[in-house]
Amino acid sequence: MSRRLALGLAAAVAAVVLAALLVSEPSPDPIRAGEPAPVFALPLLDGGTVELASLRGRIVLLNFWATWCKPCENEMPAMQRLHTALAGPDFELVAVSVDASRDDVVKFRDRLGLTFPIARDPDKGVAEAYQSYRYPESYLIGRDGTILSRYIGPRDWDADLYVDRIRRVLEGAGAGAAPK
Repeated sequence: MSRRLALGLAAAVAAVVLAALLVSEPSPDPIRAGEPAPVFALPLLDGGTVELASLRGRIVLLNFWATWCKPCENEMPAMQRLHTALAGPDFELVAVSVDASRDDVVKFRDRLGLTFPIARDPDKGVAEAYQSYRYPESYLIGRDGTILSRYIGPRDWDADLYVDRIRRVLEGAGAGAAPK
């Protein structure tokens, strides 16, 4: 290939990339504390639907995860203990699986003995609305539907740090910065 042809080809490729960048929509700003949580309605693993609107007035821990994600699996027992400790009319834990296979999620839930609600988001539409692309990722959502905290990566959800934080929010205090 001649040098002139190679330069022309490189210029054409650069022009196409530049044009694509100019006409594409900009990425949204990251979701931050104090912003409204994106609304959603997702099917539950055992039937029915969970909607963020129906959880208004409750504190919600929303967790995005996948069965193939080892850190997700590692944090699930602590999430189960948190759910057992705090479940009630003021708190809900909803785990959102991004797996394509319902059967894989059922096997995972049964193997770990999970009893909290598990929703399915196989097309990852809700995960994308929350800008969750790495798993696990969780959001603490206030009674008014605003994001209180975003947690990227696994957590020991039954550790005093998180249990106390959620209890303070349940009691109406501690709506500010959360542990990272």
